[in-house]
Amino acid sequence: MRGGDRRLPPSVHYPATSGRKRKPSAIPKQCHDHVKRQRLVVKEETVTLIANGADELPTSNRFSSIQCSQRQEKKRKKLKRRQKSATTEAHRRWVFSTRDLSDYKDKVVVVSYNILGVENASNHPDLYSKVPTKLLDWNRRRKLINKEINQYNPSILCFQEVDRFNDLNNLLKKGGFKGVYKARTGEAYDGCAMFWKDDLFTLLHQENIEFQNFGLRHNVAQLCVLKMNRNQSNSDVDTKASQIPPTRSLIVGNIHVLFNPNRGDIKLGQMRLFLEKAHKLSQEWGCIPVVLAGDLNSMPQSALYQFLASSELDVRLHDRRKISGQVEHQSQHRAYRYQNEDASRSRPLVHRWSNEELRLATGSDGVTHLQHCLKLCSAYYGIPGSCRTRDNYGEPLATSYHSKFMGTVDYIWHTEELVPVRVLETLPVDILRKTGGLPSEKWGSDHLALVCELAFADDGSSS
Repeated sequence: MRGGDRRLPPSVHYPATSGRKRKPSAIPKQCHDHVKRQRLVVKEETVTLIANGADELPTSNRFSSIQCSQRQEKKRKKLKRRQKSATTEAHRRWVFSTRDLSDYKDKVVVVSYNILGVENASNHPDLYSKVPTKLLDWNRRRKLINKEINQYNPSILCFQEVDRFNDLNNLLKKGGFKGVYKARTGEAYDGCAMFWKDDLFTLLHQENIEFQNFGLRHNVAQLCVLKMNRNQSNSDVDTKASQIPPTRSLIVGNIHVLFNPNRGDIKLGQMRLFLEKAHKLSQEWGCIPVVLAGDLNSMPQSALYQFLASSELDVRLHDRRKISGQVEHQSQHRAYRYQNEDASRSRPLVHRWSNEELRLATGSDGVTHLQHCLKLCSAYYGIPGSCRTRDNYGEPLATSYHSKFMGTVDYIWHTEELVPVRVLETLPVDILRKTGGLPSEKWGSDHLALVCELAFADDGSSS
């Protein structure tokens, strides 16, 4: 209902009028006086509704409350219809590589999922103003999350914003998972958790990174060396060396990068350290493949994204406050467009960084150029998807949605020793908007899980 429209309460009845005068009917005087009084009351009430004056405040208040309740009821019904429609249409589908990878035997399904910490949800109610309270209940959400991930038949799970690890562990161990947890330092309650199918993998080594030890805030990261198990009962009688499948191991990293958009120096420092540790572990264990998952709190094609994809970054070409691209992300439904075009000009603009900021970002005094040794590929970038779910660069349009943000901050990266077989598409933006915000009836977090199946690149020749 628009603000200028006024509707009369259904309890008020108005007599029909006509330009033709009627002759007075033969009715008793007492009854005639009663009709006159009734008409007078109706007339006064009509004036009250139109004038809405101060002298008739009680009647005006009653009418305003009716208008307000009707308007609110319409909004509630409209939102409920949209949410029901979104629930019906909220189906995610697999998209496959254009390469024929059917002969590849050793495959792993990796999930990266920010599951929305219980404390974070309760401490930031403004982000979930359109989400019914019951949908934020952890007991309900954990069941939804568990049901969802079981549908993906995952091998490895990387969770962020975990502050109820025991609850997750109790649920997932029923499905054959083992897991490790690393809580954030400081006053925060959440952390990162990694799980793997116990019959598929053996944990060989585990490392945690507490970024506070390097002056990089209280975020944490996990790194695990996992070896694929071989089912000896299914091995052939012929045990010639050429017939024995190779032992497969890989590094899996899980991280939740600092949120603060203005501290690009700390974001870069955390990612730099994470990449250094992952590369070092890979070398120590025989140059094995690396998978990195997490919530990077950075947009596609931002400076931090470019650092991951190209293995290098000149920090002076970027404003510290725009490293993650969060500030420039003004449209919630269109693909992110990188705003700092100065880097591509012949005379790039050099931004001013303090010595402390440079040290946090690069790890050394006086260094302005960042490099890492991992040749990384984004799993979703590696498999083309629909224009309804992908941006111009091939990344999902949105992996997170609440009342103040819709966009992509979650990723799965892998080294060249692995190839993506398939990825699970995210939801189209129009379907997401119909929910009014996440969590919803179907999804247990304000993020969408990223899911990809990876194969070992050298597996095709051995099949």
